Amino acid sequence: QVQLVESGGGSVQAGGSLRLSCVASGRAFSRYAMGWFRQAPGKEREFVAAISWGGGNIYYADSVKGRFTISRDNAKSTVYLQMNSLKPEDTAVYTCAAVITMRPPPPKSDNSYDYWGQGTQVTVSS
Repeated sequence: QVQLVESGGGSVQAGGSLRLSCVASGRAFSRYAMGWFRQAPGKEREFVAAISWGGGNIYYADSVKGRFTISRDNAKSTVYLQMNSLKPEDTAVYTCAAVITMRPPPPKSDNSYDYWGQGTQVTVSS
């Protein structure tokens, strides 16, 4: 069993930055592919970014490419999402997810993930 706890959300003005963290409990974090998803009010959950177990494969949604950076520190069982140049349309609840797989590429579909955090709110004002 894996528990995921996100932190780092908050309110910022457009153009600002935030760094989200997701700490995983349990063993063998290095065997997990990790993903970040977000859900805005009235919208479906959408893929944001994913990173493979070793960090060698990374994918981003087109909407965040060039602005967001996903990374991981397996020694700390933590995955990060650095968000720069934030826009009001980035406002959402951001949730990290995990799945045990060492086969690239990391999944982009939420159906592929087995474990989910509780989410952290990100609000970007114009």
